Amino acid sequence: MTAETLSADLAGKPAALTSLATRFPRWDPYAALPALLADEPAAVRFVGLGSARYACEVAAARLRRAGIAASADRSSSAEQPPAGPETLVVAVSLGGGQRELYTVLDRYVARSPVIVLAPSADLVVGHYADLLVPLHAGEEESGLACRAYQHALALLLLLGHRLGAPVSGSSQNFPGLLRRAANAAKSLLASAPEWVPEAARILESPHGVHLVAPDERMASASQGVQALRKGPVRAAYACETGEWSHTDRYLAAVTDYRALLFAGSAYDERFAEHLGHLRGTFVAVGPTPGHERVPGAELTVRYPGDSDPDVSLLVEPLVAELLAAHWWRASPR
Repeated sequence: MTAETLSADLAGKPAALTSLATRFPRWDPYAALPALLADEPAAVRFVGLGSARYACEVAAARLRRAGIAASADRSSSAEQPPAGPETLVVAVSLGGGQRELYTVLDRYVARSPVIVLAPSADLVVGHYADLLVPLHAGEEESGLACRAYQHALALLLLLGHRLGAPVSGSSQNFPGLLRRAANAAKSLLASAPEWVPEAARILESPHGVHLVAPDERMASASQGVQALRKGPVRAAYACETGEWSHTDRYLAAVTDYRALLFAGSAYDERFAEHLGHLRGTFVAVGPTPGHERVPGAELTVRYPGDSDPDVSLLVEPLVAELLAAHWWRASPR
């Protein structure tokens, strides 16, 4: 695990996404879904740990919007919701958390239909699956599973659509969404030498960095925090944009507060105004409703397609991951 291997993993994102897109329509990861489910599931339980669970939370929230009972739980939880043919269980592994996943899946095997998303069919957790979906993210030497997270999130969005979650924007053409995300990631990587050092300078603080995002894209902030903690081992924290004024705002009053804002919330301007009053600084990623830039941002990072929420979900964590590689490279460890 080094900054160089992380940089190499991130550089491979556009090609990995494009390769995934080219598998469609010949490859349908959920072709067996009708045979697996006798009827529409009464409940869908997603389970995973860390970055895998963040991706699960996105899928569960979208299903709830469609009126489907869905939850995203830690696979380490002692909670035992009822098993049965009417409960679909979706387990997500990015390579770690195997013990917790196969422990929770023991409760459901032969009692509920089980779908497993995993990097490889060779993982133990894959043996618990009625339907195994490989992530096709390639080998990642850094150990941070940034590509695996991106592919798992994309494939969970597709599963949500198959189960009845609303389809809009780029999601209507799934391979097209993957190609748009690949193009956006390629653009971010190409422009990184221009904005990464400046963003790192602005966000440097003895009190760590805070990642702020709208509720529907909290997974981006959480994934970014994971990369910053696991790579350069930086203090990093996640907060929802609207909630920020009621929680993290108080930290900004007593610390050297620096934030990476994933823009797009109706509360972006309130966040910027309050943080400005408290003499904090922030870098914005993407546009805000009604504006190309969030007023008050020290720096704004843009990329093609950043006004599309699905493209943003798949691409914007790369901003934090590139910062992680930059800080990791500069650290003594």
